[in-house]
Amino acid sequence: MATPAGIAIVGCLALLSTFSWSVMFSKLFQLRKMRKQTEHFLVMFRGQQNPLELFEMGNRFPFAPQAHVYRMACAEVSYFLSAAMTRQDGQVTEYSLEPKISSAQMEAVNASIDRAVGEATIRIEDKTTILATAVSGAPFIGLLGTVWGVMDVFSGVARDSGGASLQTIAPGVSSALVTTVVGLLVAIPAMFGYNFIVNRIRVMTVRLDNFASELQTVLTKRFLAEAAVAPSHNAPPTERPAPAPSPLTEDSNYQV
Repeated sequence: MATPAGIAIVGCLALLSTFSWSVMFSKLFQLRKMRKQTEHFLVMFRGQQNPLELFEMGNRFPFAPQAHVYRMACAEVSYFLSAAMTRQDGQVTEYSLEPKISSAQMEAVNASIDRAVGEATIRIEDKTTILATAVSGAPFIGLLGTVWGVMDVFSGVARDSGGASLQTIAPGVSSALVTTVVGLLVAIPAMFGYNFIVNRIRVMTVRLDNFASELQTVLTKRFLAEAAVAPSHNAPPTERPAPAPSPLTEDSNYQV
């Protein structure tokens, strides 16, 4: 017959199993929705001529991590572009047809992209620690219940004056081994689910980093002001200084 300690340990394992299965299903659903919304977002993003057009349209993709990075970057670029406007008589007018931002401001945009990538990565990896805990902790919890149950069995045998026999020990040991079996039943599905989910997360984070690099390149090409000014073709050519006379040509009597 199971001891109260064994029943408590089996209850803890059942609770851990419930959490791990709920995390596996919810995480798979979340990753699936992230993948679908990301594909939709990338199609719309790469189909726009102006990198800020999708941001100004106000399209929202709450489950797409790339969209979160895009919104953060575009918000930063829009803030700096608004500084490239001048106010005259209460009216906002552009000082140029295509306002640009400086290299220092572009560095701030890249920093906001890096922060957004970190936030999106944390969201993607959320709750995976529960699965890792189930994989690594459930067998040890079950083993604890088994050892505890075996200790109770031998303690009962020691108190029994009738002596030990297989018929008296076997039921207690069998009940104690149940906790180890339950621990393995919790850990094995969590291990397969954890490995599958971690692989999906790894692929998604690599694609997120690639998109961040792509976004930085697009924004730099479109909005970064050229630091170096090309020389004017109308500028008069500068006179080259006359070369200094060579000592070999000054002395006409020099012979080799």
